[in-house]
Order: sequence, then structure tokens, then C-alpha cells
Amino acid sequence: MISQKYKDMLQAKSVIRNLSEYATKRGKEIGYENVFDYSLGNPSVPVPDAYAQAVKRLHDELSSSALHGYSPSLGHPTFKAAVAASLSRRFGVAYTPELIFPTSGAAGAIAHALRAVTVPGEEVITFAPYFPEYNQYVNQTGAILKVVPADTATFQINFEALEAMISEKTGAILINTPNNPSGIVYSEETITRLADVLTRKSTEYGRDIFLISDEPYREIMFDQAACPYVSKYYKNTLSCYSYSKSLSLPGERIGYVAVNPECVDAAYLVPMMGQISRGIGHNCPSSTIQLAVSEILDMTCDMSVYERNMNLLYDKLTELGFTCVRPGGTFYIFPRALEEDAVAFCQKALNYDLILVPSDSFGVPGYFRMAYCIDTEKVERSLAALEAFVKNEYPN
Repeated sequence: MISQKYKDMLQAKSVIRNLSEYATKRGKEIGYENVFDYSLGNPSVPVPDAYAQAVKRLHDELSSSALHGYSPSLGHPTFKAAVAASLSRRFGVAYTPELIFPTSGAAGAIAHALRAVTVPGEEVITFAPYFPEYNQYVNQTGAILKVVPADTATFQINFEALEAMISEKTGAILINTPNNPSGIVYSEETITRLADVLTRKSTEYGRDIFLISDEPYREIMFDQAACPYVSKYYKNTLSCYSYSKSLSLPGERIGYVAVNPECVDAAYLVPMMGQISRGIGHNCPSSTIQLAVSEILDMTCDMSVYERNMNLLYDKLTELGFTCVRPGGTFYIFPRALEEDAVAFCQKALNYDLILVPSDSFGVPGYFRMAYCIDTEKVERSLAALEAFVKNEYPN
């Protein structure tokens, strides 16, 4: 008998994926260059040349067994050492290789982190708006996802609602900064206050509350700002990272969990993740990818296009009367729709070949997300379609 649970999941396909598939189909009809596809957060800028050079050199210089043999179950030592050294140097946290667990992107990192620090029946708290796949990441562990309502004025943390939601059942807090879908970056004040709340609540309930920080957009920051490194503010933090965005390598599925050196039971967590892998069949990212990224992990691709695109869209959206908190990073923008029903709003936009994602699955009704990781030239052409959509459908 097949699994009913996974069969049921087929009926709840990702809205984002459905829209992306629609955009591809529409592109075959009118030319994809004429479809303004803001659905999928797929990085659009080239991978640094140094990555290809590193892969080529590895293939030229290493033996087949050295390059393609099994890496240790806890990750390749070269990659782990490079990540630990980079984080220590950049953020002043004394990581060692033993505290780094390589994963298949940030999704794999979150999956391992959740299983390591929660047990079935505990609650994991996150904050709206949030990435919809958190539902699967959390619920598949046996834990229960609880969502703090959004502070829509700023999209910083709604602390009053958080305080009311934390309980003796809380095992972990899951945050995402810079945030998908809002593009908002949690301020140092927000993170400091969050750390204070978790420290106080851990004492009150006599148990450790862990902080899982999902941060694949950490390098995509605007206005020459820097993203506060969450693990510096709270010792029981597991940082989950991916090189999908910083190096434009989403298809390579390479990331890691970094366990704060001062975290409770820090020495056990990475070995435990190795045991978690045995149960879910993870077994490390590709050896080639680990070794190649080790050589360039302090680099980034040229992500300036994302800031240009953001400014173009933000200026046009506000000109057209949209309410929108200006993103501080990522390649997403999250305006309020011009009617309460965001699904209906985005359906109307399809008539103008604008592919927008309604906000319901992000936990904040009445908004929509635009993933502007596309060519600037296409963003510029989309502005006329956006203006026509608003003037024709919402003339008042």
C-alpha cells in the first residue's frame, strides 16, 4: 500500500511552482521574453569564473578515487575547515571544522537542524511572512509549526505575539533574514531583543530553546549595508546556509549547518546530524562540489543587478499607489495587493503576462511576491505592463 500522507501532498503543490509552470507554457505561446515571470527565486547572474576553473583543476589534478570517492559521512574535511575559517574570520565566532555539517543546500540544513534539536510533539515557531516549505520541513519531523502574525508596518518581529506564543512546548525558533518573501532584514535591535526573549524564556521554562537561522540571502544586501550575523547574538544558534544565491549555484545543492561553539551540547550536534542522515538518506553533498566551493567560498557573483531591479520595481510600485516596505536585501519584494483577495489580484495580472505570487501561502493574506532575479532589461519592459494592469483593473 502506498503512503497516503505523500499521496495527499500531491494535492497541495506549491503555488510558486504552478505559476512557474504556467509561465513556461505561456512562453511557448508568445515567446518567454514577453512573459514577465516574477514567480520563481532562481538566481539569474553568472557563476564566478573561478568556480569553473576550480572544478576543471580538480578534475585535471586529482586522481579519480580522490575526487569521486566517498567523502566522510560528516562532510569533506577540506570544505568543513574552509567554512569554519571563513565564518570565524568574517564574523568573529570561533568555529572549528567539527562544528560544520555540509548539506544539500539550506533546505537540507534546516531539515537536519530541526531533527537535531526538537522531538515529535514540540513546537517550532516562525514569523509571517515565511517560506511556505517550512510547513513541510517542520511537520515532517513530527514537530508542529506555529506562526507568529506579521507586523505589516515593518515586517520586523511581532514581539507581543511571540511572547504570547512561546510555551513549555517550544523547542526552537526558525527565522529567515534577509527574508523570503518580504526582502526585509532583521535589524540588530530586533535580533538582540529576540536573543533576550529566548534567554529569558529558556530560564523560565527550565529548558533550552534553540534558534535556527535560515540565511541563504545573507550576502544579498542593499545600500552597502551588512546583515547582522545571528549566531553572534544568541549562543544556542544553528546557522543554515546555502551557496545557491551568493555563488548562483542552486542546482549544485551545497550548503551547511554551522553550530555555535557555545551552543549547549555543541560537540554532539554535528555527529547527531550524521546519524540523522542515515535515516533520511542524505549522505553528504557531492565531493567535487564541496572541494570546488572550498576554494571560492569568500567570493560572490556580481549581485548588483538585484539592487538595480529592486529600485526600479519599488519606485514604480509606489508611484502606482502600492503600499510596500522597501527591501533591505534578497531578490524579492512584497507589496500589498490592490484588493483584499490576493489570489484574484494575481489572476487578473496574468492577463497582462505578469506572473505574480499571491501571499496566502506565506502566511500574510492580501499581498503578493515578486522575485526579480531576472534581466534588468526585462524588468524595465515589465513596468509598462504593470502600469497598464493597474490603470485598467483598478482605475480608482
